[in-house]
Amino acid sequence: MEKQVRTEEPRLMKGNEALAEAAIRANIDAYFGYPITPQSEIIEYLSKEVPTRKDKNIVVLQAESEVASINMMYGAAGAGARVMTSSSSPGISLMQEGLSYIAAAQLPCLVVNVVRGGPGLGTIQPSQGDYFQATKGGGHGDYHLIVLAPNSVQEMADFVFEGFRLAEKYRNPAMILTDGALGQMMEKVYLPEDNSLPKSIPDWATRGKPKNGKQRVITSLHIQPEQMEKINQELLEKYEQMQCEVRYEEISVDDAEIILVAFGLTSRICQKVVDLGREKGIKIGLLRPITLYPFPSERLNQLADRVRFMMSVEMNAGQMVEDVRLAVNGKIPVYFKGRMGGMIPTPEEILQEVEKYYYQLNVA
Repeated sequence: MEKQVRTEEPRLMKGNEALAEAAIRANIDAYFGYPITPQSEIIEYLSKEVPTRKDKNIVVLQAESEVASINMMYGAAGAGARVMTSSSSPGISLMQEGLSYIAAAQLPCLVVNVVRGGPGLGTIQPSQGDYFQATKGGGHGDYHLIVLAPNSVQEMADFVFEGFRLAEKYRNPAMILTDGALGQMMEKVYLPEDNSLPKSIPDWATRGKPKNGKQRVITSLHIQPEQMEKINQELLEKYEQMQCEVRYEEISVDDAEIILVAFGLTSRICQKVVDLGREKGIKIGLLRPITLYPFPSERLNQLADRVRFMMSVEMNAGQMVEDVRLAVNGKIPVYFKGRMGGMIPTPEEILQEVEKYYYQLNVA
């Protein structure tokens, strides 16, 4: 992951506000969105701050719906603009058709999902129930988003820059998958330096036919099946190239007998579990996927050769655990610990679950 340039003193900010400030500093051309708890501070911050930045030329528009905002982003991205939207779970669901179009048209943009509890309208409390939606496509057809999962206010800001870098490198939509707790909590943050993310107008952008040049067409409609299959093959080749972008963090894995796998907010809770377990003589380690797509499958497979079991800890009914099980390919047991509906697991209850399986294996 590219190191951010920082020159200022730290500021105390909410996660949503730090993300919005980072977007301004990333020189976005436009933001299209619609309010929904717990991410409304993003559009509120941009609406308040952008008019005061006389050196910026940013469009901030509250669309009439999430469906409208994603299609506005489709058009702006097609014209070569650096563009962002944000929402929370039900709103992201409304955007899925547009996201599928954008992925098929191979356009870079950034989508932020500050996840709330579901299904349905659910609750405004934090959740990780949108993992499947984010990593498996979400909309129709064969496609993937680049998915980054922050676990701090600092990363809420940093991943705006990283999301745009990756989106523009691969001409693919990127998503920051965070949650209501990280969006609302306040922490110290070092903001990226303003204007430190290079930007140019790409040569594929639909900004008028170039003189003596080929007409530029961006579409996701390909009536002939041979052409549609060709587009799908291009996408698959691109997704294979993305595998070099896998990012993860490891804590105390060198001598671990047990590996916890957790992303986002739950990974912070699991850091405490590692400490509590080691105080009891249980050698626990933690692997935190930072990119949920591409997923660190290869590293998990390697660790499976030398640990007794893994446990996926999530705020859902069991979603990432499926990818962990695929990664280890039956080498070791993979257990699951989850809370749902906006409930956040405690370190003590996670450790209790770890101990249950640990002592069962010892007895066996």
